[in-house]
Amino acid sequence: MRLTPDFALPFVQLARLDRPAGWQLLLAPCWQATALAGLAAHQGPNLWRLLLFLIGAIAMRGAGCTYNDILDRKLDARVERTRNRPLPSRRVTVRAAVAFLVAQALVGLAVLLCFNGFSIWLGVASLVVVAIYPLMKRVTSWPQAVLGLAFSWGALMGWSATFASLSLAPILLYFSAALWTIGYDTIYALQDKRDDAIVGIRSTARLFGVRTRLGVGVFYAGSAALALMAIEVAGGGAIALIGWLAYAAHLAWQVSQIEGADPPTALRLFRSNRDAGLILFAGIALEGWAG
Repeated sequence: MRLTPDFALPFVQLARLDRPAGWQLLLAPCWQATALAGLAAHQGPNLWRLLLFLIGAIAMRGAGCTYNDILDRKLDARVERTRNRPLPSRRVTVRAAVAFLVAQALVGLAVLLCFNGFSIWLGVASLVVVAIYPLMKRVTSWPQAVLGLAFSWGALMGWSATFASLSLAPILLYFSAALWTIGYDTIYALQDKRDDAIVGIRSTARLFGVRTRLGVGVFYAGSAALALMAIEVAGGGAIALIGWLAYAAHLAWQVSQIEGADPPTALRLFRSNRDAGLILFAGIALEGWAG
């Protein structure tokens, strides 16, 4: 950030490149599914595909944030944590933001075209969910569920990039990642409960209220159970199971910290999910490489 030219800084902030947790969380299901596909094929994850997913996750998370900020610029101006974002603070025009969105989407498209035809159409299908997500906070208390469907799409992509098809294992991983996303984004939304109530933004954090710890715990438990099933279906062994146990323990630790969490604690717990995602990936990948 210190080396970023002044003219570029608002665009770095639009894409949230200064906040890497988002693209890391988007990347996790992609890498987990790539490792799961390698495990099913009795080999480690394909390194070239891991690199492609890394580039794609950074580009598409940036495009998603830019799209979200364009739609939410008036709401963001009324929330303390977001009023200094580039659009509500008028450091970037809407026209410039749209051009930046298109540029990032083209990078994502270039990555997508490196995959097989089935994966290309599967990736295009994800845009429907991505497009409606920013609108959900206005009409439902479950925008986190829609985010889960969008952010977990990589669990399908990582598998289809290897086999040009889908099967039970990636579908189980997809829903595991979706429940995980609902949990960690509920934690993230704890930061804005007061302002969200004022401006009418809905969230599971507001919906669960004093039962937030229980709600997150239920979704995390579901995520862990489905991840275990995905590993078993793909033929996982002891190493993958150790990775899963570490993943489940990390989620349990997060739940233990939620009660009474202030905004800085909520943000810290949210960001720690980068480690949870990498732990699950590492267990599956090491199983494949060892086999």
